[in-house]
Amino acid sequence: MRLSGAVCYKAQFYFSEVVVYAIIRSGGKQYRVAQGDVFRVERDALASAKDEKITFGEVLMIGGDKPQVGSPLVSGASVVATILGEERGEKIIVFRKKRRKNHAKRMHGHRQDMVEVRIESINV
Repeated sequence: MRLSGAVCYKAQFYFSEVVVYAIIRSGGKQYRVAQGDVFRVERDALASAKDEKITFGEVLMIGGDKPQVGSPLVSGASVVATILGEERGEKIIVFRKKRRKNHAKRMHGHRQDMVEVRIESINV
């Protein structure tokens, strides 16, 4: 008789923690963040913040055991983050071509300035 190393499929329900997360808006994009997450946002969206700590005030939703959905924002909610570093994003290529006009193909591009942040706390 051979025993497999199978785990009960319901074990995750007994041992899982409820993770509080938030959906924030920064620079026209939405990000799902939880405490301790590290992600990159555009530098323009932070309005040249020079501080180590920044606060995202545009919180669209707070999830967890008691989710709150804003219309459009959750009142009184904020997300505090720490700036880890700045870098340039990947090159974005913009290619333009007009057909049948003997027009030269044009290829331009740019690299967006990015800021790496770590989420410290989610305040309700």
